[in-house]
Amino acid sequence: MDIIGFAQVWLFVLFYLVIFGLSAWALVDCLRRPPQAFTTAGKRTRTFWTWVLVAATVVAFICIPPPIGVGLPFPSFLALVSAAAAIVYLVDVRPAVAPYTRRRGPGGPSRGGW
Repeated sequence: MDIIGFAQVWLFVLFYLVIFGLSAWALVDCLRRPPQAFTTAGKRTRTFWTWVLVAATVVAFICIPPPIGVGLPFPSFLALVSAAAAIVYLVDVRPAVAPYTRRRGPGGPSRGGW
């Protein structure tokens, strides 16, 4: 394999790893939000988003090429669909449900200083 082919393989691996990381981040964020926040914000339910993001994360993992991932004979363009699902959640749903999520800080408001 020449240097261009080697770089191309690792560029695709990096691309699919970023998609997998994005999907996993969206899934973990979705699971940390309370279910009432989704309906209060006027979005679909948390169960709906959890299943969409689980499917997106599984597809993204399956699409990672063989040097690192599974690399099954699976249509790799579906990784783009999983990236779209994760991006829709992170750009649209996450900011909408963020105000309804309780923050657990280290013991109340800070007065600053010592």
